[in-house]
Amino acid sequence: MLKALLRRKPKPAAPIDTATIPDGRRVYAIGDIHGRRDLLDLLLDRIEEDDRTRGAADTHIVFLGDLMDRGPDSAGVIDKAIEVSRRLGENAHFLMGNHEEVYLGAASGDEKLVRFFCKIGGRETILSYDIGPQEYNELSMEELAARMPTLLPREHVEFVSSFKDRIVMGDYAFVHAGVRPGVPIDQQRPSDLRWIREDFIMDEAPHDKLIVHGHTITDDVEECSNRIGIDTGAYMSGMLTALALEGGERWYIKTGQ
Repeated sequence: MLKALLRRKPKPAAPIDTATIPDGRRVYAIGDIHGRRDLLDLLLDRIEEDDRTRGAADTHIVFLGDLMDRGPDSAGVIDKAIEVSRRLGENAHFLMGNHEEVYLGAASGDEKLVRFFCKIGGRETILSYDIGPQEYNELSMEELAARMPTLLPREHVEFVSSFKDRIVMGDYAFVHAGVRPGVPIDQQRPSDLRWIREDFIMDEAPHDKLIVHGHTITDDVEECSNRIGIDTGAYMSGMLTALALEGGERWYIKTGQ
């Protein structure tokens, strides 16, 4: 009770059309990939070309989470993300999505979490590693859970474990799912940042930062006064979207067009 009374209220963010990124910086935020390595390769090529044509800048790439599940090559997406991380160093940022959270739980071999993992698209992730459909189908859930700690490469698990819950740059905050309305960005619970949906999506009040997020699929980019959603359902639509920001400008780069 006392903690709730003492919690400071967030200051409203700059409106969407006046929000800015620090001078000299250029940011590309990539929406939910969900195992589409083919689309990620294409989008990164387009980002590289866009970045080159715009001239020198301190360029950052932010992955908004949900790299894996549903699509056919989650292992390949993680490999590519590791490659980007090594190339860009501290200028590559990776956010923990709800699918990363479940992936890490399943990697421990917890049978209940493995069952849930498979239910939300983890079957496709598992099949992108060293196991074929026939072997997968012949395993009981108990046997599959026992295989998980060795089936998912340690390098991949350790990399995903390093993902952050939020990235703040200038007037923008980058998260996977959204934020709990009325709570400052630095006091948000990881569970909300990774899983929240309706309470965030339906809220029109300003947050203390302009929120850039994925997690909730829309046919195209969704720009609102307090948030920008860029999960365009890549695994089924073929459209993987990146939001680009520099100074007070914003633009979009997409596949499938």
